[in-house]
Amino acid sequence: MTKSFTTLFILLVLAIPFCTYAQSTDAVARRQAELQVELDATNKDIAHWAGILASKENETASISRDIAILNAKIAEAKATIKAKNIVIQQLGKDIGEKTTVIVGLNQKITRQEDSLAELIRKTNALESNSIAEFALSGQKLSDFFSDLDSIRAFERALKQSFESIRTTRTVTETAKETLTKRQDAETDARKTIEAEQRQIQKSEAQKKELLAISKTEEKTYKGILGEREKRAAQIRSALFSLRDSAAIPFGTAYNYALEVQKRTGIRPAFLLAILTQETNLGENVGQCLVTNLTTGDGVGKNTGTPFKAIMKPTRDILPFLSLSERLGFDPKLKPVSCPQKGGYGGAMGPSQFIPSTWAPLEKRIAKASGVSTPDPWIPRDAFFASGIYLSDLGADAGGYSAESTAAAKYYAGSAWKTRGKTYAANVMSHATNIQENMIDPLQNL
Repeated sequence: MTKSFTTLFILLVLAIPFCTYAQSTDAVARRQAELQVELDATNKDIAHWAGILASKENETASISRDIAILNAKIAEAKATIKAKNIVIQQLGKDIGEKTTVIVGLNQKITRQEDSLAELIRKTNALESNSIAEFALSGQKLSDFFSDLDSIRAFERALKQSFESIRTTRTVTETAKETLTKRQDAETDARKTIEAEQRQIQKSEAQKKELLAISKTEEKTYKGILGEREKRAAQIRSALFSLRDSAAIPFGTAYNYALEVQKRTGIRPAFLLAILTQETNLGENVGQCLVTNLTTGDGVGKNTGTPFKAIMKPTRDILPFLSLSERLGFDPKLKPVSCPQKGGYGGAMGPSQFIPSTWAPLEKRIAKASGVSTPDPWIPRDAFFASGIYLSDLGADAGGYSAESTAAAKYYAGSAWKTRGKTYAANVMSHATNIQENMIDPLQNL
């Protein structure tokens, strides 16, 4: 290998080309400016209708007032949807640009790795040549020593190339993380728009109902108000089922969820959806009693069917016994979840915490709920436990993506990306139903 060839090779390695991205900066800037102007105008429209809505809500109840309120709500919601669609367009453009950058960075990594492989091969070939081989080859000894110096240059080139690859990988991972956050933001915005569109449809239906009533038929209108109050009373009194505990009125459950929201920031509909999903699972998994407090084995509570490994003995038996002493219950008669396929059971109460997960959270649950020793089987304590844990999992950030991810982790832990997705989808479906058909009617009475 000649010195000139070596120098050329090093230069080629160190001058690995960066990707260039053909973009029209002016066109992008113009489009951004157009979107911003449209967004500003839409935000003014939202503020206008919000002002009308606020003034109308202070007037005495009447058909005309409620029609005006509905008109304002519909117009405000439509303006909000328009604004969010503009934001989604901006997000979509940014996501496209980030995807292009990531593709370019990955191509650069591939080229650098190919160049490194060639560099290592050339270096190994040079180092394997002995002085005797050079003497027999007829080449000048000075060329041999010159190539030895080139090996040192190769080593420096290797170091620089490795550093370049490490930097490139860091940039790539950062770009991917940014892209993921933007994708989550787009999903959240779309889910919000879908909910607002459904609310507009309901408002339009209410408007048609009111327009069908003559202004002179105030008695009929009072009847409608009475029906709304009756519906609200039905919602409050409807039983909210809980796993391993007696059902409670929905109004009571909602009040507990509002308490939890003040402490943790968890949305009531989402918290109630988690508890609903756990109750639905309980219908399939059933209840068990741990009758052997050494092995964790036991039986089905209602069937007497023997079960192996209901509770993991090395992990959960001791905290379970400690809790039983402090709450004063017989550990062999307290129902817990039966073992599931591929895992242990032993989860307690509506929130389905295993003893080893409940124990480190107990002081925080006690402080939040204002009790000395919280009980996993008491609904209010269970609500606070779920709220605190879901907050730790990131659900307090709000939005579809954060809540969906927290739900998946609540169920599947570290395997949430694979085993928790179906659970999360069911929870988010329950949350939509609870919000729109239970909570919203109470709030809009």
